[in-house]
Amino acid sequence: MRALHIAATGMRAQELNVEVISNNVANLRTTGYKRQRADFQDLLYENLRRVGTATSDTGTIVPTGVQIGSGVKVAATARILTQGTIAPTGKETDVAIRGEGFFQIRLPDGNTAYTRDGSFERDANGQLTTVDGYEVLPGIVIPEDGRDLTINAQGVVQVVNGNGQIQDLGQIQLARFVNKSGLEAVGDNLFLETTSSGAAIVGNPSEPGFGDLQQKHLEASNVEAVTEISDLIAAQRAYEMNSRIIQAADEMSSTVSNLR
Repeated sequence: MRALHIAATGMRAQELNVEVISNNVANLRTTGYKRQRADFQDLLYENLRRVGTATSDTGTIVPTGVQIGSGVKVAATARILTQGTIAPTGKETDVAIRGEGFFQIRLPDGNTAYTRDGSFERDANGQLTTVDGYEVLPGIVIPEDGRDLTINAQGVVQVVNGNGQIQDLGQIQLARFVNKSGLEAVGDNLFLETTSSGAAIVGNPSEPGFGDLQQKHLEASNVEAVTEISDLIAAQRAYEMNSRIIQAADEMSSTVSNLR
């Protein structure tokens, strides 16, 4: 009976949907996290009576036909890259992006990763790094005697040196992508460039097409608890309905097998 297989695909799809929702909820407090959404597509159809076929020699045709679908599949887990809430932290090495763009991070293997998480630190050499010690590009080194670190909206980094003079340390640049949803998430709040995302377009904050920076702030996750709860309830109901279809199909099969 087709209904058993069709309903089973529905239950598998909703299982994955719940997994996506649970990951969103788990990252409710993750800095710079962007929520995901499961997108579905129907599976192949069996044509029992093909639409448009002739039904007589006079040219009459089938107006609608008979097609039986074979279920559902998960086509994508799209990432929703909307702006998260900008919250003050008071920490001078915390930086939030307001608008388009990603910070550039040099990985230990030399490749460049991208992130919206601006919770940066200062290592033993004064280098501006992520919490995992990865260098923020282009490299910014804060001198030992530097104080009153400032990062303005355009990404210019300055300190007051030991002589009491303002010293420029460099310029934080941002990267953006034609298809930012095509970036590959690799964990640790990092993304990698793919052929789907296109090559990174690098520029300074506040330039056309790029957002600006806010020091002593961080971007919160864009997950909304109410939205996730309502999506979870809908997924649960869909799962229950598919399980009832399996139960009904099983009862129908049992009725047929018990015929005398």
